[in-house]
Amino acid sequence: QVHLVESGGGLVQAGGSLRLSCAASERTFSNYIMGWFRQAPGKERDFVAAISRSGGTTFYADSVKGRFTISRDNARNTVYLQMNSLKPEDTAVYYCAADRSPAGRLSTGYAYWGQGTQVTVSS
Repeated sequence: QVHLVESGGGLVQAGGSLRLSCAASERTFSNYIMGWFRQAPGKERDFVAAISRSGGTTFYADSVKGRFTISRDNARNTVYLQMNSLKPEDTAVYYCAADRSPAGRLSTGYAYWGQGTQVTVSS
């Protein structure tokens, strides 16, 4: 069982930046693929970014490519999402997710989820 705790959300003006963190309880954190998803009110949970076990491979949703960066620190059991040039449409609850197997962009492929952190971007 992996316990994930997100932090770093908040209110920011359009064009601003936030850095989300997700701390994992699992000592074998480096065995897990990590992903970030987001869910706006009344909408489905959407893929944002994912990172391989070593951190050497990353991929992003087209809507955030070039603005968001996912990274991980396996020594600290933490994955990050640096969000720059934020837009009002980035407003959502952001969730981190983990799985031992490559899950890609599908939320159903991730077994473990955090509780989410709210990001609100004002115009």
